[in-house]
Amino acid sequence: MPPLHYDGRRLDLTAGKTIFDYADALKVRVPTSCRRNGECHECIVEVRRGMEALSPATDAEKFLRDSYRLACQATVLDPAADIDFAVLRRQPRILTDSIHRDVSLDPATTRRGDGVYFDGRRLDRYRGRIYGLAIDLGTTTVVINLVDLESGQVLQTASFENPQRFGGSDIMNRISYDGGPFGGELRQVMLSAINFEIGELARTLSFHRRDIYEIVIVGNATMRDIFFGFDVQPIGEKPYKSIVELEMEAGSRSTTALHVSAKDLGLRVFPQANVYAAPLIGCHVGADIAAGLLAVGADQAEDVFMLVDVGTNTEVVVGNRHRLMAASCPAGPAFEGGQITYGMPGYDGAVESLTLANGSVEYRTIGDAEAQGICGSGLVDLLAELRRTGRMNELGVLNGGEREFFFAPDRGMSVSRSDISALAQAKAANYAGQYIVLRLYGAAPSEIRRLYLAGGFANYVDVGNAVDIGFIANLPPEKIVKVGNAALEGATIMLLSAPMRQTVDEMARRIEHVELETTPDFFDIFVEGCMFKPMQLPVAE
Repeated sequence: MPPLHYDGRRLDLTAGKTIFDYADALKVRVPTSCRRNGECHECIVEVRRGMEALSPATDAEKFLRDSYRLACQATVLDPAADIDFAVLRRQPRILTDSIHRDVSLDPATTRRGDGVYFDGRRLDRYRGRIYGLAIDLGTTTVVINLVDLESGQVLQTASFENPQRFGGSDIMNRISYDGGPFGGELRQVMLSAINFEIGELARTLSFHRRDIYEIVIVGNATMRDIFFGFDVQPIGEKPYKSIVELEMEAGSRSTTALHVSAKDLGLRVFPQANVYAAPLIGCHVGADIAAGLLAVGADQAEDVFMLVDVGTNTEVVVGNRHRLMAASCPAGPAFEGGQITYGMPGYDGAVESLTLANGSVEYRTIGDAEAQGICGSGLVDLLAELRRTGRMNELGVLNGGEREFFFAPDRGMSVSRSDISALAQAKAANYAGQYIVLRLYGAAPSEIRRLYLAGGFANYVDVGNAVDIGFIANLPPEKIVKVGNAALEGATIMLLSAPMRQTVDEMARRIEHVELETTPDFFDIFVEGCMFKPMQLPVAE
């Protein structure tokens, strides 16, 4: 029987099996976050030989050309054929840069004479180094700072894709997965990935794992609680609160911050190292946003500001040090490539910027590679350009009743009317969150001194285009500041300054959480947000 080939290895062919089935048999890791239903566009493989022996391309594979298929969709029809495939090992562009806030060096873990102490308790004899880790557990990416706690210097930044994608691309899917028969798997795969990265850092910089004496972790409520071993099912149902948050409300905890030993968590560093999880704000607004607020100096801000952390779940905070309001906006994955025909994450080959001029399209891809699809920043540009050139009205309807517009005509790639509708709804969630929190806070638009844009997607978006389509609040461009991975910076601040942990805890307690869906005119605001036009800033209530 003719074989299937992968990297010099061979398997006999059986009709009805997918390329993904063979990858499983070969123990080859193929990226996926949609449970193999064709939605995530991540399991791309190159079929080097035997394409004719596979099932025809499905609708989910419209965005692919030439010899590329989705492993979950390509099924063997002819077991007498000879098939050879290769996995595309795509590395996403992960944001590690961020705003920087200077703080006085005052860590909880210090050297005293010949000893290493945490919070006054001796941990170990001093062996030449006292290192710490600041970790941002993102839904799609994980970023780690290795920090010298004696000098305050960030020695190295490591990053990798969140390996929990097999449980779903968004929070609600992961909550559902963790409550099923494979509960605990999400935690275990994250623990393994972090331990692997710690080993790589130790090997690269020639130090011992046991030189790491403290860790600070931030993330949304779900990511944080999964890692610390809590049941996350309450976060997925009303009132959408973490068990830790509910216990604090009941009086059995004094804070939503956590302190656990590395040994108890299974982290391969100094066993008695303290692992500190920053406090949650409320419901889906988690420790990553608390850390971001610390990074932008919210605890000292006299002027009113906005912080918008854009993602599958966008978080919005408005206020100053005297009063803060926050909300979570379930935008969904459309602007991260999900549910869009040619959408894809920020990999090489993704169209990241685009202009329309003189009837033609000019675009640039990540890595200057051949276009494979379009990512979030490219989608924002495309929508804004369609509006600017009059090829689409504010309702998202293309001129002349056209059903699609080709943004990469040389590659046969287009955005369809249904794609535009999905993008409109994702944008509307962001719009509604910003509009409602601004209105409830009661500040006039002229009083907003800064709009901080946080997160990887926001870092690469064209601010003018985002304003033009109503993706972010309609403020003057000089007031809009990209702050990158503010969550990681906040985690690093908490690692370097023990007093800042008290500051962030007190700040998190004071933040007023806004439930968007309980707003009486939420639906009206959402419908307005579906239109591709600048946001009409609300009049203060």
